Amino acid sequence: MSFTDTERRRAEELIARYPHGKSALLPLLHMAQDRDGYVTQDAMQDIAALLGLTPALVLGACSFYTMFKREPIGRLVVSVCTNVSCLVNGGPALVDSLRARYADDLDVHVEEVECIAACDLAPVMQVNYEFHGPVTSGAAVEVIEQYKSGALTARTISGSPAAASVSGAGTTVRRELAKGG
Repeated sequence: MSFTDTERRRAEELIARYPHGKSALLPLLHMAQDRDGYVTQDAMQDIAALLGLTPALVLGACSFYTMFKREPIGRLVVSVCTNVSCLVNGGPALVDSLRARYADDLDVHVEEVECIAACDLAPVMQVNYEFHGPVTSGAAVEVIEQYKSGALTARTISGSPAAASVSGAGTTVRRELAKGG
């Protein structure tokens, strides 16, 4: 879907914040992803036109950064770290169990990720960029189900803040992520 007039004005405001308009590429991709749940082809073309870039350059940035999704993935992105600290504390088993548990759930996308800089929480996962850890498979499912039921409020899949109150499972940690744009 292309940007609406309101979204286009918001995009122009974002672009105006930077000395070089192209610097607004990532915030615009986040904006598009937050709207549609992924970055559509139309959004990439709109962003390219707004920034004076080719659609191929926008696609290149979108495909380089794994936080941008180019197809619908559901409303919850569960990112499980399997880097060194998480590797030795059960990260691979955690990601395997969550993939099996949510394989047919269109609302939940489970992905393995590189280090998310929370080694003290290993094994750690993020749900829409909210950190949770250390978690067992059972605790992870409990946290995800709380998001699904609305007991926990998820950020957008780009991690834009939502009024989130995180608690439960006794293993939850909340961190504020600095988001550009």
